[in-house]
Amino acid sequence: MTSTNVTKEAEDSGPSGYAAARLRLLTEGTRSGPPRRTALADLTDDWLTGLFTAGADGVRGVSLVAVGGYGRAELSPRSDLDLLLLHDGSDPRAVAALADRLWYPVWDLGLALDHSVRTPAEARRTAGEDLKVHLGLLDARHLAGDLGLTTSLRTAVLADWRNQAPKRLPALQELCAERAERQGELQYLLEPDLKEARGGLRDATALRAVAASWLADAPREGLAEARRRLLDVRDALHLTTGRATDRLALQEQDQVAAELGLLDADTLLRQVYEAARVIAYAGDVTWREVGRVLRSRAVRPRLRGLLGGGKPAAERSPLAEGVVEQDGEVVLARTARPERDPVLPLRAAAAAAQAGLPLSPHAVRRMATTARPLSTPWPAEAREQLVTLLGSGRPTVQVWEALEAEGLVTGLLPDWDRVRCRPQRNAVHLWTVDRHLIETAVRASEFTRRVHRPDLLLVAALLHDIGKGWPGDHSVAGEVIARDVAARIGFDHHDVTVIAALVRHHLLLVETATRRDLDDPATVRAVAEAVGSQGTLELLHALTEADALATGPAAWSSWRASLVADLVKRVSAVLNGADPAGPEQAAPTAHQERLALEAVATGAPVLSLRAQPEPPAETHGEPLDEPEPLGVELLIAVPDQPGVLAAVAGVLAVHRLTVRTAELRALDLPAGVDGSVLLLDWRVAAEYGSLPQAARLRADLVRALDGSLDIAGRLAERDAAYPRRRGVVAPPP
Repeated sequence: MTSTNVTKEAEDSGPSGYAAARLRLLTEGTRSGPPRRTALADLTDDWLTGLFTAGADGVRGVSLVAVGGYGRAELSPRSDLDLLLLHDGSDPRAVAALADRLWYPVWDLGLALDHSVRTPAEARRTAGEDLKVHLGLLDARHLAGDLGLTTSLRTAVLADWRNQAPKRLPALQELCAERAERQGELQYLLEPDLKEARGGLRDATALRAVAASWLADAPREGLAEARRRLLDVRDALHLTTGRATDRLALQEQDQVAAELGLLDADTLLRQVYEAARVIAYAGDVTWREVGRVLRSRAVRPRLRGLLGGGKPAAERSPLAEGVVEQDGEVVLARTARPERDPVLPLRAAAAAAQAGLPLSPHAVRRMATTARPLSTPWPAEAREQLVTLLGSGRPTVQVWEALEAEGLVTGLLPDWDRVRCRPQRNAVHLWTVDRHLIETAVRASEFTRRVHRPDLLLVAALLHDIGKGWPGDHSVAGEVIARDVAARIGFDHHDVTVIAALVRHHLLLVETATRRDLDDPATVRAVAEAVGSQGTLELLHALTEADALATGPAAWSSWRASLVADLVKRVSAVLNGADPAGPEQAAPTAHQERLALEAVATGAPVLSLRAQPEPPAETHGEPLDEPEPLGVELLIAVPDQPGVLAAVAGVLAVHRLTVRTAELRALDLPAGVDGSVLLLDWRVAAEYGSLPQAARLRADLVRALDGSLDIAGRLAERDAAYPRRRGVVAPPP
């Protein structure tokens, strides 16, 4: 359906004609995209122009102006109409009557309206007092009435913006930072706000405002396409939900993907993340340039006075061969020749990360377009520079993002493209797959002094989840990819084997420590056989902690750290030739004996709950600062009978108790006491809220053992009352 046809249907300028044409456009037209947004804006322009023409008969010195998103013709199906009725102040009463004839038809259709009635002087004064108003006026677009009035306001508002840029732009940057703090990073959120989150539509609009100031400009490459993609997603979101929402909720993502003709919700999120990453990087570069320009303006008058009016030359400090620091950025030296120096991109990146400075976007772009590809295998210097980059800590992140923005990362590591911006539908994870890999390398850099081969640790950290871009078990797929990448980078056969083993077994320690019985010699022996050597065990221990810390706060704790450390200690002993014998059975305590005798006497389970704080866990020889509580000790003595373990586990599940540790054994009773008693010594913690009373637990356990408590039914009722959010799967970290 063309825009012309839609417009003809609304020619009567009445609400019914516009509403019908609008409905047809949104339901029978093409998919969400620029053509439909343009058609909707044109249709709305024509309707409002008709309303203005009909209502402004005899009124002079007045114009109707679209501002904000409507001024940019970025109308989504449920967007507000941002309108300014501009007048010269000669006839306020007539203007007020005209405003009523404009606003009420909009409200009658149920459309959201953000409106104002002002003279040019009032508009400029309000813009000077309210930054958001000023931003909206920068996109002012004439709809109807006195064109000269609109044009003069646009000219004045733009001049004010440029004159006030040294004050306005820092305020705008602060506004963007505050919004990012509240809403988070669009490129990592499972349910992002397309407008408000960092890297969203608000940030894209802010970059337009910076460009309009003439003080600095945003990188243009891909920015318009990123903005278009987010607008397309918002259009589809409005259509599928029927609401004016910018929050891409989990339950809406499949429908939005279908509306856009995408394969699935993961494809949708990946496109959103890619767009957000482009906008966020452009914002970083732009605000850095704004700061540089403002600093130079503040310093220049003083220097000119000292130098007699001459312009000072920028200082350049050497950092590495072909790499210098200039004005707070890492740039290429004048003698640098990327076309003759294939290692230069990695050398510049490593130097920038080591210095804690950003890479100049111009330098990155030049290297991306002119640098020669590395030979295979890489020369030793290239491998060393990569390790230096990965081992530089937190500054690695911004440097890596700069390389990625210009395609240098996928040029160096082609397999990276499979995990780039890949979502992880697990609330435990804070990052996309690729960002998690970099974060793991950052965390691993803190442990390089604890291992004999920090280079292997850092490269394994970079590659440990690389298999998530392929079907099947990501550890198995990742081992194959890591072996190929490590050989390409230039590691020898032994090192390639170690890196591949680290990737293959990066979940081995934490899964074994938290899910298996460490007192079972077979468990320890199996881990020792998989690891193979003390050196690999040392690296795997550090990688395990780095991976968990990079996943998010829910993935690592003093409890997990202590279990993993215990497992590592046992495996190390086996690798040194010790026998992984099971522990000696400790004699029952007086409290345990009392419970056992009471269970025999009553023929029913007896239990107690006692607080059991966790001793300070040691990680790599140093106690953790804040050991978390292990929970409480749950002791249960019960006459031996079939189904005891299942009954206890079911009762704990009903009461939402998490088992932290568990031990089950048969207790030897004193001479003269008949019967057999099982003792369960568990540590439990409430998922939330307080622990249940021991008497209530005992009553439910008695009922579970005699069959009168339907555990499966209780759990099913609870799951039905609190359904899991669709699309959230919880694989291991």
